[in-house]
Amino acid sequence: MKERNERWQAAINELPLIAILRGLVPEQSKETGQALIDAGFQIIEVPLNSPRPIETLSILNNRLSGQAIIGAGTVLNPTQVESVAHTGSELIIAPNLDSAVAAAANQQHCIYCPGVLTPTEAFSAIDQGASGLKLFPAEMITPAIVKALRAVLPEETPLFPVGGISPDRMQDYLAAGANGFGIGSALFKPGDSASSIYTQARAFVSAYKKAQEALND
Repeated sequence: MKERNERWQAAINELPLIAILRGLVPEQSKETGQALIDAGFQIIEVPLNSPRPIETLSILNNRLSGQAIIGAGTVLNPTQVESVAHTGSELIIAPNLDSAVAAAANQQHCIYCPGVLTPTEAFSAIDQGASGLKLFPAEMITPAIVKALRAVLPEETPLFPVGGISPDRMQDYLAAGANGFGIGSALFKPGDSASSIYTQARAFVSAYKKAQEALND
């Protein structure tokens, strides 16, 4: 688990952008995953309400082993955690905080990132072993709210706004104390070509790096 946490932290330090591939099918998974890697992404999520997600996760883990942290999103119960872990996936992401899912993720030595909206949920998630917090939905969590959360949450806890994130919104969130972002439909839609995914991914990578540079000036 220590090695897994170290790789998680290294990925966050390098490029804390999570590609959310809702609707990805197994047949498209190899070229999609490779396009994201080529663009610089290091964290990939396949929501479990996608078609045949366990098969997709198995393919991605076989194809991209050692190149990315791969896991599932929309994980809602312990049985799903076990199924995801058996694919070789390392990351469990959920839209909510659930004690049973947290316990199962810890038992499987997976990185756990639940969705939270309030300070109470955030601190409870940390107490239950969360390795990062998904601030969801970001449409309801403004940069001002992120700033308020950041002021009281442990500095080492990564915060990832998720929902409606576009390249031009990154800088305000980063300035408020966000560490990274989960990016969904603005990055990937079912049926997108590998070249289109690569282009969209590069736009997010460029926007993130420019935002960081602006904050560091």
